[in-house]
Amino acid sequence: MMDPTTDNAGSSDRARSSLEALRTEISKAVVGQDPAVTGLVVALLCRGHVLLEGVPGVAKTLLVRALAASLELDTKRVQFTPDLMPSDVTGSLVYDARSTEFSFQPGPVFTNLLLADEINRTPPKTQSSLLEAMEERQVTVDGTPRLLPDPFLVAATQNPVEYEGTYPLPEAQLDRFLLKLTVPLPAREDEIAVLQRHAEGFNPRDLRAAGVRPVATAADLEAARSAVAKTAVSPEIAAYVVDVCRATRESPSLTLGVSPRGATALLSTARAWAWLTGRDYVTPDDVKALALPTLRHRVQLRPEAEMEGVTADSVITAILNHVPVPR
Repeated sequence: MMDPTTDNAGSSDRARSSLEALRTEISKAVVGQDPAVTGLVVALLCRGHVLLEGVPGVAKTLLVRALAASLELDTKRVQFTPDLMPSDVTGSLVYDARSTEFSFQPGPVFTNLLLADEINRTPPKTQSSLLEAMEERQVTVDGTPRLLPDPFLVAATQNPVEYEGTYPLPEAQLDRFLLKLTVPLPAREDEIAVLQRHAEGFNPRDLRAAGVRPVATAADLEAARSAVAKTAVSPEIAAYVVDVCRATRESPSLTLGVSPRGATALLSTARAWAWLTGRDYVTPDDVKALALPTLRHRVQLRPEAEMEGVTADSVITAILNHVPVPR
């Protein structure tokens, strides 16, 4: 008779191998954005959502499409514009003349992976239509709640350099994103590799022709999530996470520090990273590795600090260097 402990360990190892293959598969389409790829995998493991920030043309949209293709998940894309209405995202009741009744027409939010492209180009009313979906995993239309599929992840993109015609995301909505990932311009070698791929016929609109295939299933993802939930967190690590987050509330450079929700998010992402790297317990290095993407959008700089060139990342890095690390 098989030992259940051994069977669970085998399932966990298979799930980890599948998610490692996922990162390799995405690299067939996207060059040199490994931290962003890893962040998306961590978000999937934590049932969280991701905000991708980068200038135009650094493969933010391609990254999300490649993830969906590698996971065999249903994906939909919404281009957020100033005239987009909430019903364009959630769906609406449509009158059927034949039955003389109203029926619900699901919007694009009813998918596994929703790409919300340029989310800061739509007014707050439409931005807020995503809040319930992101937090409650459901939408309510005409008083009736409707559950969204599982898994469900929102990957939203925004451009950090164009502010004309944009609507900055309010703190309440920023806090709904588990991670804020910066997608930088590629290094010179990576940019050369991108051009070589295009010269050899790579078409970003045809990922199948590029060799991207599904390498992980929803079952693999569920097994991975179960394994992450069993990753041990010592009282010392929990206290370290709290100390880091409390230090942001006392920083003279910040007007807004990390809330308890942010502390919970940091613990979750650190556990996912620990499991991905092959351990069943969390270390301080796991917390440090995920602190910037998990916390940078949950703090607010003082105007005078911003004028002096201080950034959220520099403040969090200084805090990590200052807070005592448990032994």
